[in-house]
Amino acid sequence: MLIIEKFIGAFEQGDKVALGRLLKEVENQTPLGYEMLKQTISREGNSHIVGITGPPGAGKSTIITKLCQVLSKRGLNVGVVCIDPSSPFNGGALLGDRVRMQDAAKLPQVFIKSLATRGNLGGLAVSTADIVQVLDAFGKDLIIVETVGVGQVEFDVLDIADTVVLVTVPGLGDAIQTYKAGIMEIADLYVVNQADRGGADETARDLRMMVEESGKKDWQPPVIKTVAINRQGIEKLSEEIQRHRSYLLQAQLWQKKRRERNAKKLTRMLEALFNVKAAQYIESHREVEQLVERVREGNHDPYSAAIEILENMLKS
Repeated sequence: MLIIEKFIGAFEQGDKVALGRLLKEVENQTPLGYEMLKQTISREGNSHIVGITGPPGAGKSTIITKLCQVLSKRGLNVGVVCIDPSSPFNGGALLGDRVRMQDAAKLPQVFIKSLATRGNLGGLAVSTADIVQVLDAFGKDLIIVETVGVGQVEFDVLDIADTVVLVTVPGLGDAIQTYKAGIMEIADLYVVNQADRGGADETARDLRMMVEESGKKDWQPPVIKTVAINRQGIEKLSEEIQRHRSYLLQAQLWQKKRRERNAKKLTRMLEALFNVKAAQYIESHREVEQLVERVREGNHDPYSAAIEILENMLKS
């Protein structure tokens, strides 16, 4: 308990070293990490969580870097969680986003954390929500979560984001139509980046038409044109993000989103603990490996095998 009290004390004093160590423990799902999550959950709830998603090459990292600079000038403390593709060799994050965000990382009010997807096809690392919880408890005013740019809308971001920003670029008209079925359900703001390229006006127009066709009344997602590398449009983007926060508070959706997230935390925690228990059971029971081998050789169907393993595990 002494080490936990030590970290809690340093954490409460705003020690970035303690924050970094704590985030590593949480990401690795260690006993210390779980204990720290229990200690910090009562401190969360004030950060504005912004999910930023979009196809590869849309300039999400550049937008986030410039956004951090604008927000820092306003005196806001900002956390950034970058979801990086896992290395196929060691399972670790490639950390490309952190390299691209060096200018933002130098700002004293900004803390950047990269996470590996570890095969999570949804685009968010398993521990993202816990990392966000810790940054929230640390006192960050705004936390940005950048999803993996896999060329599809990342619905998982909804689990943790108050505001979802979709970034696109000119020339993706077909992609926008592909997104149409689901994109209107999650995006709160649209950004057309690289707006100095041809076709930017047409892309913005198509998005505005989609917004109008969606029939949304309470909140009309704005379409913002940016040239992030020159910081053009970034001030406007930051203002619209703040405006959406005000809307959530006025519409009493802010607390509703948090209550829903708390319920999802329980489900996620049960899944994680079950996975750990299942892995331990499989490793310690030779008969399971024998059953797996029979399935591998085609001598037993996987459905019956899975049910048999589950029933035996629950009895143990």
